[in-house]
Amino acid sequence: MALEAWFMQENDDDQRFPHHKNPPEYVSLEHLANLGVLYWHLDPEKYENDPELEKIRQARGYSYMDLLDLCPEKVENYEQKLKNFYTEHIHADEEIRYCLAGSGYFDVRDKDDRWIRILIKAGDLIVLPAGIYHRFTLDTIDETVRGRASMDPIQSTAGGSSCKKGVHQDHD
Repeated sequence: MALEAWFMQENDDDQRFPHHKNPPEYVSLEHLANLGVLYWHLDPEKYENDPELEKIRQARGYSYMDLLDLCPEKVENYEQKLKNFYTEHIHADEEIRYCLAGSGYFDVRDKDDRWIRILIKAGDLIVLPAGIYHRFTLDTIDETVRGRASMDPIQSTAGGSSCKKGVHQDHD
């Protein structure tokens, strides 16, 4: 399964829509890699004992991982949190995102200041490099769970869930 990414049509439509240009302009993994965005597809059912995920974590120095249920039932101030995630921002450190179930979009700016929308689905793991402008939104399914894998301890907001699951590192 390959990652899907495309140049966005910027408009005032719901942020959770795909925002394809007409005709769509897809972006290759090579183009993303040139921006420093890395991608792996893993088995989300094995995330707790996945040797490939462990290799990635060790190679990149991630020592901590937790889960975040991102759905109205699990996140206090859910609508505000989504607005915060969708606000364009930048970090001094890279971020790792691993979706265990559900789907959503990470948008990154390329070197020509164009937005690229990256669809993440169950099993997709991406690394956003330090210094890249980005934002996140759910898609129209409007619920996902992300986990975190980072170099610093971060409070977990996970629990038993009726929401979809994923993994997410957060320096936000």
